Amino acid sequence: MNIGILASGNLGLYVLKEVQHAIEPVFIATDSGSRTIIQYATEKGIPVFKGNPRGGRLYTFATDFKIDVLLSINYLFLIEKDLIGLPSKYAINFHGSLLPKYRGRTPHVWAIINNEPYTGITAHLIDENCDTGAILLQEKVKIDESDTGADLLDKYKQIYPKMVIDLLKKLQDQMLQPQIQEEAQATYFGKRTPEDGEINWDWQKEQIYNWVRAQAYPYPGAYTYLDGQKITIDKVEYTNGGYHFDQPNGSILTDGEQPVVKTPNGAVKLVSIREEIDFTDCKNKILGQ
Repeated sequence: MNIGILASGNLGLYVLKEVQHAIEPVFIATDSGSRTIIQYATEKGIPVFKGNPRGGRLYTFATDFKIDVLLSINYLFLIEKDLIGLPSKYAINFHGSLLPKYRGRTPHVWAIINNEPYTGITAHLIDENCDTGAILLQEKVKIDESDTGADLLDKYKQIYPKMVIDLLKKLQDQMLQPQIQEEAQATYFGKRTPEDGEINWDWQKEQIYNWVRAQAYPYPGAYTYLDGQKITIDKVEYTNGGYHFDQPNGSILTDGEQPVVKTPNGAVKLVSIREEIDFTDCKNKILGQ
């Protein structure tokens, strides 16, 4: 079975390396920024397409190979219609949620922000829309209370390779039964940018906690301002130290290296901050200004 693989980033590289004993792709396509994947393909002697696939560029490249299956693993780009129809059997995407929930970008980050207890990975047929194709396989993943976005991605890394190999085996054995997604259950979340990470101190403390951990390092991070200076926060903890209902939300309640900040229903301690900030004499100042 001839397989073409579309992959990007550290997750894509990890999966390629973990499945190399079972899969020898006839080509790999990646974005120009995924230099480690480009290097991997070059070292293995695997033909590699790099850069923007749109406008038929990837399709033109891929037509030189007779492929049965096209796999998309953490690939940065949507797949164009002509490429979807190229493989003789299936074009399949691996998406980091339990579809039809959390279609779109960075679904694992959104799942943490929304305090979901579980998320997962879905292998689905690629169609002309975003993450709407029939479901082939799903694997459920527990989100622990302290998981960051990076932690959850590490859990995914342990599942992706096994899932890829399992799917291809089921395909060879003709055991796949595509299940149409239930549109009534579908949700969609868009692409996030670093500017989207600002903390609203009028949120409940639980929402702030999830907001921070979902975007913690190495992601761009949740942030606020103190006297006009940006502060990127990687970890907070719940606390009631110095809390009073009549104080403005965002008020710094204690001085020191880990200041306590007031929210509508309690307080949070700023445990990990990226910038070197001196919080001496900052008590009663208000974050976000």
